[in-house]
Amino acid sequence: QVQLVESGGGLVQAGGSLKLSCTTSTRTFTNYVMGWFRQAPGKEREFVARIRWSSGYTYYAESVLGRFTISRDNAKNTVYLQMNSLKPEDTAVYYCAADRSVLLTINPLDYDYWGQGTQVTVSS
Repeated sequence: QVQLVESGGGLVQAGGSLKLSCTTSTRTFTNYVMGWFRQAPGKEREFVARIRWSSGYTYYAESVLGRFTISRDNAKNTVYLQMNSLKPEDTAVYYCAADRSVLLTINPLDYDYWGQGTQVTVSS
């Protein structure tokens, strides 16, 4: 069964850091594009970052560029999102997703598999 499991969320003060993990259930994901999205209450789900697993090529939303870093560990079948200099506006549920067609988009509708989400709360 294909699964994505996120972890690492929590409560942090503004300016702090968190590292999210997304562990995949199969090595099949190493052929995909992996993305991180977030959704705040009352808002639409928005793109945060993506990585093409095979090449390591990354792309970020402008709002997190320079503060967040997406990476992957092949041996652990895990994708990470290192979040530094966190701001209250980063507060959201963060989701890991996989795009099996390698469309390299920021549209959540193009992603085929999703994790359950992990809450990130940044206090001011």
